[in-house]
Amino acid sequence: MGFFDRLSRLLRANLNDLVSKAEDPVKILDQSVADMQSDLVKLRQAVAIAISSQKRLLSQANQAEGQVKTWYERAELAVQKGEEDLAREALSRRKTFQETSSALSNQLKAQEGQVEMLKRSLVTLEGKIAEAKTKKDMLKARAQAAKAQQQLQEAVGSIGNNSAMSAFDRMEDKVHSLEASSQAAAELAGADLESQFAALEGGSDLDEELDSLRERLKGGAEAVALPARTAEEQSNQDSSSNGDKIEPVKVTQVDAELEALKRSIDSL
Repeated sequence: MGFFDRLSRLLRANLNDLVSKAEDPVKILDQSVADMQSDLVKLRQAVAIAISSQKRLLSQANQAEGQVKTWYERAELAVQKGEEDLAREALSRRKTFQETSSALSNQLKAQEGQVEMLKRSLVTLEGKIAEAKTKKDMLKARAQAAKAQQQLQEAVGSIGNNSAMSAFDRMEDKVHSLEASSQAAAELAGADLESQFAALEGGSDLDEELDSLRERLKGGAEAVALPARTAEEQSNQDSSSNGDKIEPVKVTQVDAELEALKRSIDSL
């Protein structure tokens, strides 16, 4: 196989592939119906020409028949008048027109057959065009539906690999993360608020205790007794050491304790 043969085959194969890919069923269907309609117009013109030719042949055949009859009557007249030479000439003309009429009759029969064939072809083509028009709309709808289905399948198949879909999923995860962070912050803020109110409530108790302690210390340099013991502590104390009494607390010790208490309150 020669180089140019291979190159020619390769070019034809590529061209055929390009043409096949470029073919749009909807456009091809419309163009096919348009081509058939153009063929119908041409066939109608051919039928019209054939019918016109048939009528012309019929007219010529009728004229030839009329001339045959006319020249025969003239030959009879010439014989009656004794003009044999003239009668012979009339018969000669009559024969010529007879031959012409016979030829025209044969042509007319052939033309009639051709006209009938063209008429049948015209009717067949009209029926095919009507059927094609009906099928065209149905095939176009099917082609468009198939194309839409193909595009849908391609879109569905590409969703997994679509960067936009991946970005959407990432943003969805990010929103969930932001919501979780917001909820955590809200819980922490609520806990901090509770602790602040608890500190305030606890502070009020300490203030009351501090006020009570200050009332006790109003005696100045007098000794301040510690709070009374419980009955159980008193009983234990009595059993362990009879006759022991509560020792007075010096003011300096109370002042030191008071300062420590203030510092603990201020640090809250």
